[in-house]
Amino acid sequence: MSKKSSKITAIVGAQWGDEGKGKITDFFAGEADYVVRFHGGNNAGHTVIVNGDTYKLHLIPSGVLYDHPISIIGNGVVVDPAALIKEIKYLQAKGVDPKLKVSDRAHVILPYHIEMDVALTQYQGDLAAGSTKRGIAPVYGDKMYRHGIRMIDLLEPEIFKEKLEKAFNFNQTMVKAFGHSSDLNKDIIYHDYLKFGEFLAPYISDVSVDLYNAYQKGESILFEGAQGISLDVDHGVYPHTTSSNTVAGHIASGTGVTFGEINRIIGITKAYLSRVGQSPLPSELNGVEAETLRNKGGEYGTTTGRPRRVGWLDLVQVRQAVRTNGLTEIVLTKLDILSGFEEIPVCYAYKVGNKTITEMPASLSEFRNAKPIYKNLKGWGELTPDMIEKGFGALPQTLRDYVKYIEDQINCKITIISMGPQRHETIIR
Repeated sequence: MSKKSSKITAIVGAQWGDEGKGKITDFFAGEADYVVRFHGGNNAGHTVIVNGDTYKLHLIPSGVLYDHPISIIGNGVVVDPAALIKEIKYLQAKGVDPKLKVSDRAHVILPYHIEMDVALTQYQGDLAAGSTKRGIAPVYGDKMYRHGIRMIDLLEPEIFKEKLEKAFNFNQTMVKAFGHSSDLNKDIIYHDYLKFGEFLAPYISDVSVDLYNAYQKGESILFEGAQGISLDVDHGVYPHTTSSNTVAGHIASGTGVTFGEINRIIGITKAYLSRVGQSPLPSELNGVEAETLRNKGGEYGTTTGRPRRVGWLDLVQVRQAVRTNGLTEIVLTKLDILSGFEEIPVCYAYKVGNKTITEMPASLSEFRNAKPIYKNLKGWGELTPDMIEKGFGALPQTLRDYVKYIEDQINCKITIISMGPQRHETIIR
């Protein structure tokens, strides 16, 4: 029996995260049969506004706000059961009953991971990533040490007890080695997490089989990335990264299905730059200019509420996103936020000593010493709602020049422009 042709789309971040993936995923999700998270954890935050109502999501894919798609949390995601249950109840209170499946192979964040995260961040000092203290790095560490606990284990009390004994003692030893004390109780954790397992049991499934069957039937699947390229543990600004692979290539290992072809790989790029956490940031703004851009763009973390660092668009970063993800197109978000600036610099290369660099360096010393090389483009004044309604051709010429300059520099087409948080504030070219 031959397989029907499936429509496979991936949405990934092309910067430091917070690019507007939630809105764009929601924009595409209405036509999908499945919307899938394949990496990361509740350190990610997606904000979606529908009919003036704001939804803040951390684990459940943004497509949950539609009636039709099934939301999938893949095995590449690490799951805090308490946070997931809170999010399910949050959605139910807002009138949304999630059609949700969680991989039985997804690893579980436990209280000692959060404790360990705090200790590890303090130990790392200037080399820390700016952790959200959600336990993400330690749970991925346990996964690689091979004493992690998976969602399926919460449904098997004896296996859970056996694994918890080893994992708890290991993490307690590590926390104390970092000079921290702990008042965690293993028995309390055991009983609490068994209860979490009972609540989540209807959602736990072998999602690899579910997605494979959907693929064979020719159903539409939308993959929702978290964070962005510069936070990828292999390709990002290491060690100032997250603890998972954020690139589209991780979809296969993060879901358990290898798809023959992904039809569209869409990179989400903010029209400027924002970053939560530590690391060098060559095009960063400071002072009044930074505050103006931050407040105008509402640049405060969905997960932590922390003020984001902001700067001008960095095309060195976006070029890497195009290459490593195999991007077929770009969605440019928050272009409206740059309205009113007389001049808009765009970083197209770095200067490091006597060298000009156009691709992201692996060298941390080079990145620390990188100075932005800017192309200064003319601003476009204020935009009006009727311009957005009429489409791209009605936008000011200087704005269209800004878009074209980006396309020429990264060799990738910008197909969609987001001009606000609402679904209708979107221009398709």
